[in-house]
Amino acid sequence: MSNKQQNILAPKTEFTEFGGPIGGLFVSVATPFFSYLLFFFCNEQVGCSVLPTYPAAIWQQMVQGIRESIFDTTAFAIYFGWYAFVVACWAILPGKWVKGSELRTGIRLDYKLNAFNTLVASFIAFGAYVYVRGPAAGAILYDHWPGLVTASLVNAIIQSLYVYALSFQEEKLLAKGGNTGNHLFDWFIGRELNPRIGSFDIKTFNELRPGMILWGLLDFSCACHQYVSRKGGLTDSMVLVVLFHTWYIVDALFNEESIFTQMDITTDGFGFMLSVGDLTWVPFVYSLQARFLAFMPNELGYLATAAILFLNLTGYYIFRTANSEKDEFRKGGNPKNLKSMTTSSGRKLITSGWWGRSRHPNYFGDWIMALSWCLPTGFLTPIPYFYIFFFVVLLTHRQLRDDEACKEKYGKDWDKYQKLVPSRIIPYVY
Repeated sequence: MSNKQQNILAPKTEFTEFGGPIGGLFVSVATPFFSYLLFFFCNEQVGCSVLPTYPAAIWQQMVQGIRESIFDTTAFAIYFGWYAFVVACWAILPGKWVKGSELRTGIRLDYKLNAFNTLVASFIAFGAYVYVRGPAAGAILYDHWPGLVTASLVNAIIQSLYVYALSFQEEKLLAKGGNTGNHLFDWFIGRELNPRIGSFDIKTFNELRPGMILWGLLDFSCACHQYVSRKGGLTDSMVLVVLFHTWYIVDALFNEESIFTQMDITTDGFGFMLSVGDLTWVPFVYSLQARFLAFMPNELGYLATAAILFLNLTGYYIFRTANSEKDEFRKGGNPKNLKSMTTSSGRKLITSGWWGRSRHPNYFGDWIMALSWCLPTGFLTPIPYFYIFFFVVLLTHRQLRDDEACKEKYGKDWDKYQKLVPSRIIPYVY
């Protein structure tokens, strides 16, 4: 391989993100730890308190629970059967093939879009199972929660090790941030930009399908548990949470093509960070409110329900209209006659509409929706609000990373753009 090819395909990483190897190690340990902790500190047996009455007993339960979950063969069979089902749906169900964003090599990879079809098939299959076997059977995912967490972690570790080993083959296109030479950090952040098995793209597949859809199924299972424990009927809070989450998931998979412009796809390699995030963190942490309400039912009443519903719709409106403006503009359309500035590279940056109010208005909408997902749980404990605190940190960090990448990409033009659009996420505030 010539030096020129080497610089294009495998440039040496000069700057490490996430605190380098030490930060990568911390996140690699903290993500599984908190995935378990949120279950064992907040469940039907011990309640859901930040300062539990018997903390030593909870730690013992956590250690014992992890041991038992490792040998939960039912959970492993369910999880890996589920993952095989989703892969089969990708291969069998119809879907159109589209081109992704242009890579450094000048090529554009082909992707099969049928995530929404997979979602529909999965929801129908789960609904049929509950209809035939009853709500008690539908609670099976809720009943095997820690075992499913363990199975997902095993899957994440196996995949991250596989793609890391695969990345050392000749002429692999590496992510700019994943070629430091430090094995731990490169495994964590991801060396190869687009690891594939034939036309099966591992990163984009995991980004939306197995974790996102499983998140919805876990919510349904939590609702089944509440229905059985109450001997019929669901609380208005559970209905709201499941409705909000399901709509978010449906929207994401229906608009599958929009992920090709996201930083996860365009910039980051596929390593343990994305693998464990997609396969473990998303389904088992994002469903925290539904799991809480499964054993701590909360009745809101008409007024609170209406207020929370309005808040969610406001957040969704900002999130969806902002993303639609961006997607339409990038495709060459401009139905709203949005203003823009042209950079020296010829690319255009939107300076009106939602993107004239802040540089990441979709994150603002996401934050509002995140709050609306937490409010139905009430105010007995802050643990169900973990999601919004995490999401504020996540999206603020992502905004900083995105701004740094844009500064490198556009140079002085980015400084001009920041003066035109000074707000980062919340218009006129931050």
